[in-house]
Amino acid sequence: MQERGLMDKDNKRGGSGLDRRHLLQAGLAAAFAAPLGAFGAAQAFAPKAIAPGVDLSEFPLCRTASDAPALTGAPRKLKLSWNAGAVCLAPVPVAIEHGFFQKHNLDVELINYSGSTDQLLEAIATGKSDAGLGMALRWLKPLEQGFDVKIAAGTHGGCMRVLTRAGSGVDKLADLKGKIVAVGDLAGPDKNFFSIQLANLGIDPNKDVDWRAYPGNLLNVAVEKGEVQAFLSSDPLGYLWLKDSQYKEVASNLDGEYRDKSCCILGLRGSLVREEPQVARALTQALLDAAMFTAQNPAVTAKSFQPYAPKTASLDDIEGMVRYHTHHHHPVGEVLKRELKGYADDLKSVQVFKPSTDTAKFAERIYVDVFAV
Repeated sequence: MQERGLMDKDNKRGGSGLDRRHLLQAGLAAAFAAPLGAFGAAQAFAPKAIAPGVDLSEFPLCRTASDAPALTGAPRKLKLSWNAGAVCLAPVPVAIEHGFFQKHNLDVELINYSGSTDQLLEAIATGKSDAGLGMALRWLKPLEQGFDVKIAAGTHGGCMRVLTRAGSGVDKLADLKGKIVAVGDLAGPDKNFFSIQLANLGIDPNKDVDWRAYPGNLLNVAVEKGEVQAFLSSDPLGYLWLKDSQYKEVASNLDGEYRDKSCCILGLRGSLVREEPQVARALTQALLDAAMFTAQNPAVTAKSFQPYAPKTASLDDIEGMVRYHTHHHHPVGEVLKRELKGYADDLKSVQVFKPSTDTAKFAERIYVDVFAV
């Protein structure tokens, strides 16, 4: 694999080329610091006029669903948990600012969540939140515990990367064998994902790679000091670090077959699905509409997300990330169930799931087709 920088990746995905410049580590880290509390303050937006029609010709999976009638009566109030610093969730502020929730007669309160996945799933299951967005490879293991949360859609692909210093000699994923790799979380989705990829190459990720935990904003410092040979990162930090020519990308979760799979998912409160299926459908559809809009309008989306982005990220940076992430890919129904089963099978291969887990039954239990109601 050749060294891959942002210029090459953006050109392949239709984004504009980016000037490489050194980012001040302290400023970047401070700008992307996570909220201290598990639930941050709710964020209020004044929606603009209802967005014009989205070009559904590129998204045949959702064309029929988008024609469902809006809910009647007073707007249904809902709470949606998200990580406000995750640029891959840019469709969320888009859905509010450009009226997609309003179009479906929803009054959505955003809750900026930064606690553990178990706490988030419990919050959704118990009604403290009605829905949440997160990464499949972080959610699936906790969902084995039986939380009353149903996965209604994938939302996009992309946003996880393996980075190293230019000239490090680590040029492809297989080169991580025998190396020390820094991660922000030893149980994180990026470690799970790249462990799966290493296993597919015949490399035992539990024995052949020395994973070391570091604070997420200091991962690059570990490689600069020579304490590790590579590190895992997600956007926006990963994308922004790649603007510095001393770093290069070794791999991402848009390589190979995973280019056409979603990494982030929408989970709904189980009782909402059972008791108010039309509300569950409306919320899911509003977010899919916003994702379609995001794919078709990356520059507009960048402006909507800018208040949440690191201050070191320019509008061009945000637009580049929006273009890089696959917001046009958001499976539902049987396609979603197949992807969930596939990820569960992958997690079995790296000993995250028990060998005895029936992944087909697991996927059937945790997913819901809200458009079948």
